Amino acid sequence: MKKHLPLVIRIIVAVILIQTLRFKFSAHPDSVYIFEKVGLEPIGRIGIGIIELIAGILLLIPKTVWLGATITLGVIGGAIFMHLTNLGIQVNNDGGVLFITALVTFILSAITLFIYRKDIPFLKL
Repeated sequence: MKKHLPLVIRIIVAVILIQTLRFKFSAHPDSVYIFEKVGLEPIGRIGIGIIELIAGILLLIPKTVWLGATITLGVIGGAIFMHLTNLGIQVNNDGGVLFITALVTFILSAITLFIYRKDIPFLKL
């Protein structure tokens, strides 16, 4: 199991990132509301969606896991910051699901980056 756990974590993060894209790319009202509230609609919604797609793909490629995890930490760190400053924990009475999902994604990405830290080409750990 120890051997497969990093792969399972990577898949969970990639699925979370990729499954949210349908909301961003289809201009779902909740997604539009969120990005309007933080002043990033529509360019930010689409741009962040593209970045999340790239991060999700990079997490699934063994040589680029570290890069996908790093990008995910940046994007989801921004999402957490927006929840704590502009949006609030609850968005449109979602019970905090988006915020909790962001926290889980951030933590799992941090764990992934820690596991794959030796693969970062410019760091010799």
